[in-house]
Amino acid sequence: MAMNLRLPQEAENALRAEAQRSGRSQQEIVRAALDRYLSAVPPQSSAESDPLLLSGKVLPPRIPYYKVTPTMSLPEGMSSSLELLDREDRF
Repeated sequence: MAMNLRLPQEAENALRAEAQRSGRSQQEIVRAALDRYLSAVPPQSSAESDPLLLSGKVLPPRIPYYKVTPTMSLPEGMSSSLELLDREDRF
């Protein structure tokens, strides 16, 4: 069943934050919460339901997704990190 869901701003922010923290889609989080609330489906982790994880083709993440803050910048005059691959002074 498809539906539209209007959330208060606080719930929207919390849902976005959880999706970003866990690496799961907002839709997956809402479905799991609804299933738990209605007790329709016993709780299971995404590792137990993901066919790629079950087949062993993909390993589960070691840590949840998080935004990385760059700690380094390109040298002066370089516009792309690809330019670093052609440098002679690497060797």
